[in-house]
Amino acid sequence: MKIAIIGFGNLGKTFASSFIKSRFIKSEDIHVITRTLPMPEMSLGIPMVNFYNISSLKITDSDIVILATKPQDFEEVVKTLKPVISDEQIVLSVMAGVSIEKIKEKLGVKKVIRSMPNLGTQIGMGMTVFSASAETDRKDLFIVQNLINTTGKSIYAEDESLINPATAVSGSGPAYVFYFMNAMIKAAEEFGFSSSEAELLVHQTFLGAINLQSASNLSNEELIVKVASKGGTTESALKIFDSHTLDKIIAQAMQSANSRAIELGA
Repeated sequence: MKIAIIGFGNLGKTFASSFIKSRFIKSEDIHVITRTLPMPEMSLGIPMVNFYNISSLKITDSDIVILATKPQDFEEVVKTLKPVISDEQIVLSVMAGVSIEKIKEKLGVKKVIRSMPNLGTQIGMGMTVFSASAETDRKDLFIVQNLINTTGKSIYAEDESLINPATAVSGSGPAYVFYFMNAMIKAAEEFGFSSSEAELLVHQTFLGAINLQSASNLSNEELIVKVASKGGTTESALKIFDSHTLDKIIAQAMQSANSRAIELGA
């Protein structure tokens, strides 16, 4: 199988690296179009002759074309790709906000898969939600899902409109976690811990909690009860969260992220 990657930024590199490491795709079967050609030591083992800064007929030979550019660059990408792309190729997009219909219309293709990966893909622990055009058959979906899963885990959404909420939940989600961690680190420093001690305290707490939750059959509510004994310190902290309706604030923030994702795709 041959892959063409349009754009060699963080996501383009992440996909290329994951495909090669998983031995799903050979490095010589990956072709890349990028504005700036990488130095050989940054090529991830992809032959330098497979990098182009203009459209190449090699793209026509690829089974899957991955659009890993910024959405604001899509119109420029269309000019580059349209002369060399075929309507039999599978197009996998990781561009936020650009609909399947728009990609089909602008590129003149049929088989389009739109995805929303998150930051965890960079370490093989990503979460990706993807949807596909009606012309994409089960075999195509199976192949693409296997490719996506080299970067972590994925969910197929039959309804493309779920891509925007996925952006609000898992796409933006890592930043919510970092925000909460940062607030806890600052509070720990105010107690008198050094910055390195505060970071270790919070990092290990999150790491342990996530792994415990993953290994447990208990719900999050049940796990909270296990930590929060009646009249104890945890219960006191949780009462502050409840008094400020933190759960509602989080929900409102995610609704705002979803609304913005819809605006960007308009």
